[in-house]
Amino acid sequence: MNKAELIEAIAAEAKLTKADAKKALDAFIGTTTKALKKGDRVALVGFGSFAIAKRAARKGRNPQTGKEIKIQAKKVVKFKPGSDLAKKIK
Repeated sequence: MNKAELIEAIAAEAKLTKADAKKALDAFIGTTTKALKKGDRVALVGFGSFAIAKRAARKGRNPQTGKEIKIQAKKVVKFKPGSDLAKKIK
């Protein structure tokens, strides 16, 4: 499902216009992004939580040449599904 399909599904489920559903989704994405940038955790009970994790620097290999390269440390977004979501997907 891409963003346009998600907006359409949200609009149908919540009985909103597509424009209102797009505004709501954009607001959610923007607010979540700002919270994660500050280092906060975003928890949606029953759905899951988004958090920032630090990935340490490590050595890797260029698959084309086989030459060893250094991969820099970075922050990544992690999503942990809630128990309700996990049960529904099984």
